[in-house]
Amino acid sequence: MAQKTNAVRLLDTAKINYTLREYEVDEDDVSAEHVALSMGIAPDHLYKTLVLRGTQDPYLVAVIPGNSHLDFKKLAKASGNKNCEMLPMKDLQQITGYIRGGCSPIGMKKELPTFIEEAAQLEEAISVSAGKRGLQVILHPEDLATMTNAAFVDLVG
Repeated sequence: MAQKTNAVRLLDTAKINYTLREYEVDEDDVSAEHVALSMGIAPDHLYKTLVLRGTQDPYLVAVIPGNSHLDFKKLAKASGNKNCEMLPMKDLQQITGYIRGGCSPIGMKKELPTFIEEAAQLEEAISVSAGKRGLQVILHPEDLATMTNAAFVDLVG
């Protein structure tokens, strides 16, 4: 099994039930849809982690289904920001400690305001990055919310 990431160590410490799934990384396509296909799961069960800048919060996190598009206005309203925009990719590792395609909502350098698409609450389990490319963690959405102090809100358009 793969080396434990910071996200996995935090889940272990919190005694959260999860399953790790490895997949083959395609460096040319690290999109959520491609990862879901590689793992043999539906793209709406694999959630991607997006890091943004807000007008009130310097940084915030949205966790949405891999086949969905973030509605920036909905996130801004839910987070109390006037508006928000994607964090430039060049800043991702410095802010979160993670790289594109391996950014987990769990175990970032600092705890950031986090919002999970409300549809996740209807699922028994969702898959999110375990903190590195090639590794996903599958867990109950409420456990993800607990680990990230996240709110469930309508985020997709």
